[in-house]
Amino acid sequence: MLTNNHIEISETVGEAAIACAALMAQRLRQALEERPLATLALSGGSTPAKLFPVLAASPLPWNRIHVFFADERMVPPDNDASNYRLARRLLLEPAGVPATNIHRIHGENDPEEAADAYEAEIAATLGLDAEEDEIPAFDVLHLGMGPDAHTASLFPGESAIDNLDDLCAAVYVGKLDAWRVTLLPAVLQAARCTVFLAGGADKAEPLRQVLSEPYNPRRFPAQLVRHNLEVRWFLDRAAASKEV
Repeated sequence: MLTNNHIEISETVGEAAIACAALMAQRLRQALEERPLATLALSGGSTPAKLFPVLAASPLPWNRIHVFFADERMVPPDNDASNYRLARRLLLEPAGVPATNIHRIHGENDPEEAADAYEAEIAATLGLDAEEDEIPAFDVLHLGMGPDAHTASLFPGESAIDNLDDLCAAVYVGKLDAWRVTLLPAVLQAARCTVFLAGGADKAEPLRQVLSEPYNPRRFPAQLVRHNLEVRWFLDRAAASKEV
């Protein structure tokens, strides 16, 4: 077991979501004790629907927290498939996050243009020096993991996994026949605290692969962050069923 990867197992995904939200809130509070603003990057999927309402109920000063997204589907912001829509409905609006603190990926636009605009917004919001190729260090990075061990929108075999220079990119996901915009490895790896929430038996084998197989992120993209400063896995009993 990797020493920086902590696994917390709950009986249900709902219980795991409560534990995950508590840790995220704690890390955001700690960041605000050290800096005027904190940063949070969110992912989409099915399990965040259980996480976001719990996090929204956490007593946090959301006016001091800037919210970004790990990836986005190329759909309008009111589309059911939009990661932003899910976060807006279950977290951002209930928590009262100021609109100026929300930095979404414009999935309704051309993928390349959306990626360029998102990279520029990240740099401008966080005051990054483009000439110095600065990489943002999100205080909390919330990720998911698919049954194929993908994370964000970095799927097995994706060439962008080797891009360690840029902040984000448009990627074409062949098996889904769809374009997405995703944060790239350098950003994912720079996070101060990385959290995964995963549930279901279909996550057990990829979890074992990500934590136990030799490092090969082209095959197991979620391995990209397994050496991050702090990685927290919040699992239900089924996802944790295979020895890691």
